[in-house]
Amino acid sequence: MSNQSSYFRRLFAKRTVFILVATVAIIFSSITANFAQVTSDKINDKEVSRTIAPVVSTESLSKHIKHLASSDLQGRRSGTEGCEKAAEYIIAQFKQYGVKPGSGEGFLQGFEFIAGVKQGQNTSLKAKSAGQDIEFQLSQDFQPYNFSSSGSVSGQIVLAGYGISAPGINYDDYSKIDVKDKIVMLLPFSPEGNNLHGKFADYLSARRKALTARERGAKAVIFISEADNLKDIRTRDDGNYSDAGIIALRMSKRAANELLKSAGKNVDGLQKSGSETGLGETITLDKVNLAINTEVVREVRKTYNVLGLLEGVDEKLKKEVIVLGAHYDHLGMGGAESLAVGVEGIHHGADDNASGTAGLLELARVLSENKQTLRRSVLFAAFSGEELGLLGSAHYVNKSPSFPLSQTVAMLNMDMIGRMKSDNLVVGGIGTSPQWKIMVEELNKARGFVLKLQEDGYGPSDHASFYGKDIPVLFFFTGVHDDYHKPTDTADRINVVSEQAIVTMVQEITTKLASQDARIEFTRAKVEGERRQMNSSFRVYVGSVPDYAEQVEGIKLSGVRPGSPAEKAGLKSGDVIVGLAGKTIKSVYDYTYVLQELQPNQTVEVIIMREGQKVTLQLTPTARQ
Repeated sequence: MSNQSSYFRRLFAKRTVFILVATVAIIFSSITANFAQVTSDKINDKEVSRTIAPVVSTESLSKHIKHLASSDLQGRRSGTEGCEKAAEYIIAQFKQYGVKPGSGEGFLQGFEFIAGVKQGQNTSLKAKSAGQDIEFQLSQDFQPYNFSSSGSVSGQIVLAGYGISAPGINYDDYSKIDVKDKIVMLLPFSPEGNNLHGKFADYLSARRKALTARERGAKAVIFISEADNLKDIRTRDDGNYSDAGIIALRMSKRAANELLKSAGKNVDGLQKSGSETGLGETITLDKVNLAINTEVVREVRKTYNVLGLLEGVDEKLKKEVIVLGAHYDHLGMGGAESLAVGVEGIHHGADDNASGTAGLLELARVLSENKQTLRRSVLFAAFSGEELGLLGSAHYVNKSPSFPLSQTVAMLNMDMIGRMKSDNLVVGGIGTSPQWKIMVEELNKARGFVLKLQEDGYGPSDHASFYGKDIPVLFFFTGVHDDYHKPTDTADRINVVSEQAIVTMVQEITTKLASQDARIEFTRAKVEGERRQMNSSFRVYVGSVPDYAEQVEGIKLSGVRPGSPAEKAGLKSGDVIVGLAGKTIKSVYDYTYVLQELQPNQTVEVIIMREGQKVTLQLTPTARQ
């Protein structure tokens, strides 16, 4: 699951009772059965053979989870060999169960994504200071940021304090200096140092400072490090690879002092002055000319959704499809998404989301053995790229759906269903169809889950991509736990008995959807009570839903919430926001920083690209509840 939310956890142990009727009701308990069984009943004193419908198997669930979460698959990070091995395993199971390829490309539906950055050969930093030529060493004296633009610039350096502009707290390092067409140099952190709880906490991000410098007209920004040699510090890859629209470098303290000495200054003295006065010093280094070349190469990799199809038996209804989804990718060896700070190792992802993928495979087996009951078709979708921003499901709905989206009846998503606590089962998307709540509560009577029903169809997993296309969704989830996004999320901590009960519920919902005459209705979910959770870092509520999968300049919207300021302003799914409140928007990070500065009930201009045309709208955010 994408790292965005938390709910509940624990294990649930209960056998599911299946009732099959011949003439009288006969109760069968067969939790660990792998295949259909044959039994006999006496009807009018005659032996009659009868086949029991196959049931979800705890043994099979355990086998799949152990394999997918094994060390051999190295955490299944998208674009890696381990992820490809997982895809091969899923395909092998589909073939064994008689499930057909689910896309025009076969079982695999490929797509590309940016997996990282590296420095090209044309990366250099040179200075001429007081007549002296200085050449700085890459990785030792300077290092471009992952979000830096590529390019060549030269010119004068301006020290702009800490690079913070915060009108809300009456502080602006740029108020007394013009940095247009200059190279900006910035001191580390803030006048309060690296205080994550101080008044400058929201302004410490390097990308936010880069945005501020870019909006002031700077052509490059240099961040001074506290280390004399950059090789002495360990930097964490934050997974932030989108271009910020400005050349951005980290520079060692030693290298910065080489440049500052022309003005009789040094980093330690400037930091001491800043902490004492509460202000950053601004200086023009008029005796220094700097030449920067950056070649930031963004590494493109390919990964794959795995799609399997069971065709319905009704000649008309088989043209409609129910999508069953679960992402099979995880974090590999960790990276920016890991919550195990300072700990290296395989992030096994047993619950996240080998558990959901195992459920998907078991549903493929059980439904294929009982396919005569399926009038509509069922698509089994194992998505990749979920941990990187719902990339796989976004590719499916936006670029290459196996069935027309208008013929997609519903999407049921399983993500982290193996660690139940106190019988709690979260079911999201309950407000996306008027039939969901009645159906789920009725099926729960035989189980006794403590249902945590959530209206919203958006959320931190692949169902959100489908809800953005006006498709009814359900999201099954047993909650975040202490092992979430850590190497300790291992197969031995999964309780397959509780998972078996959840997967069986999904099976019954799928069978009902696939067999009934009328397709389920779609509604837009009302989520007024969830504003605080979704926008906790903002003073304002807008109601826009960014599409994190699209690599565009700006921020593309996958949807807007009903009745929200975004909807009232005229924003729509597919719009690309390129300007907000007078500032250029090049990425979701720019958008986030500008939102944090907006005031409730104050109308601002929002500029969008819609079908190739630039459109200007008026947006009035409301106060966050």
